[in-house]
Amino acid sequence: MTFSLVVREGGRFGLAASSSSPAVFARVAHLRPGVGAAASQNITDPALGTRLLEGLAEHGDARRALTEVAETADHIDYRQLTVLGRSGPGFAFSGSRTLGEHASATADGAVAAGNMLCGGHIPRVLLEAYAAATGELEERLVTAMKAAVDAGGEEGPVHSAGLAVVADVDWRVTDLRVDWAEDPVDRLGDLLDVWLPQRDDYVRRGLDPASAPSYGVPGDR
Repeated sequence: MTFSLVVREGGRFGLAASSSSPAVFARVAHLRPGVGAAASQNITDPALGTRLLEGLAEHGDARRALTEVAETADHIDYRQLTVLGRSGPGFAFSGSRTLGEHASATADGAVAAGNMLCGGHIPRVLLEAYAAATGELEERLVTAMKAAVDAGGEEGPVHSAGLAVVADVDWRVTDLRVDWAEDPVDRLGDLLDVWLPQRDDYVRRGLDPASAPSYGVPGDR
């Protein structure tokens, strides 16, 4: 019911996902600045994403973090997990009861996975489209998601999508989601067009509000 892409670039981590289910990103996406990122999907247990990040925070080894969760979590046969740490490739796990056509693909600094897919090529499409894309990290994530949809995506229509990026502050510098729509990935791209020119200003508002710009909205005195 989900396909996702997790990437690392220059100390930043990004994650994008889409699904036929509503509000997918609230359950699937897990990122921690300076530590890593993980996706917990299929018949989702969001707690497993937290556990993967805790493992990364403790020892920094993505393969070990994934193995520890896969060997100890209850109902692991129903779960599909990806994880990416501060260095090296991403890693993926798909339990024996992962739904439908499912697959994963990994690279240095990236990992993609999906279930209920139109075909096993979709994770590789995500990685290749991201690698070939240009622009900001967020823009390349959306480009990759659009490429996956164009390549067939899930077996059925998707209805929700989201993307997030963490950098050098203690919160997500980008955190966007479309919780229910007929064309969620396109809608996500439209939302990014609005957000991206203001992203760094909102970081400044958190760090140094006296120097942050005002947008002159009604009621601002």
